[in-house]
Amino acid sequence: MYETFFGLREHPFGLSPNPKFLYLSPRQREALSNLRYGTTTARGLTLLTGDAGTGKTTLLQVALSEVDPSTSEVVLLSNPTLTRDEFYEYLGREFKIDGDTKPKFLAALEAKLHERLARGHLTALVLDEAQSLSFELLEEVRLLSNIETPTTKLLNVVLIGQPELADRLNDSALRQLKQRISLRCELLPMDLRETAAYIANRLRVAGGSPAHIFTREAIQVIYGASKGIARTVSVLCDNALLTGFAAGEHPVTARLVEEVCRDFDVVAPVITGSDTPAKTDAESASSPDKAASSTEGSKGTPSLLLSFTRPVRFGKVKGESQ
Repeated sequence: MYETFFGLREHPFGLSPNPKFLYLSPRQREALSNLRYGTTTARGLTLLTGDAGTGKTTLLQVALSEVDPSTSEVVLLSNPTLTRDEFYEYLGREFKIDGDTKPKFLAALEAKLHERLARGHLTALVLDEAQSLSFELLEEVRLLSNIETPTTKLLNVVLIGQPELADRLNDSALRQLKQRISLRCELLPMDLRETAAYIANRLRVAGGSPAHIFTREAIQVIYGASKGIARTVSVLCDNALLTGFAAGEHPVTARLVEEVCRDFDVVAPVITGSDTPAKTDAESASSPDKAASSTEGSKGTPSLLLSFTRPVRFGKVKGESQ
């Protein structure tokens, strides 16, 4: 609806995990590397945790898209609220294994894993939303991860879930499962600089010019209100663009973002200064010294990306550490 008004070719802030709009901060690169290792090398048990909306599923989709199906078989279970019988029924169907009882299924699975290992192939089980797994199924996951030779794990298991999963693994009853984790990573919310980069990347991929779509103060409000949660950033940006289009305002200002925050019952931060559109590339090129110095704001406050700040400094978001 608002794409033409803001010079965009397509919708930039959809909530589906579209790898086309992937932005990788250092912490997201680390998480993606763990998922890649967990699905392409014999690492045993991998754990990735992160708050809802931080981008775990998007990173998983990227990692799975890179798997070579000719040498790797990966089964994904994204809704693990199953009974034990339903769990094994699902695994049997996805792994294409016949077995009307659990012992028969496990024997057939182990035979298949040995056969795949002999051909140099890898097999993995990925459990998304794993914080929803029952204690009974977590114990079954532990037993599946025990399938191995004296030198190699035969089934890679990747657990992806919210922080409650890590809390559950601290239960003494699950200590054996926790001890088997060979790769572990926590995906944290984005900081201010990463939030700005995330927004700028999505706008560029959609064909827009970030400097002409949001003011720097609008980005600050989005960051403070979203606390760096990618999904919330996208929701606020999408609705701010829609509000700006309806009001005929361009670029989107902090006032418009604050209006969206009120609509969503989200607390917007107090920022210093008034709305200032980012300078264009041509203006920035005319003062390279200022452009170079703008990568750090006053008193150590990180600047927004050049797309939004070139070459201006801004005040500190309330609550942002020095």
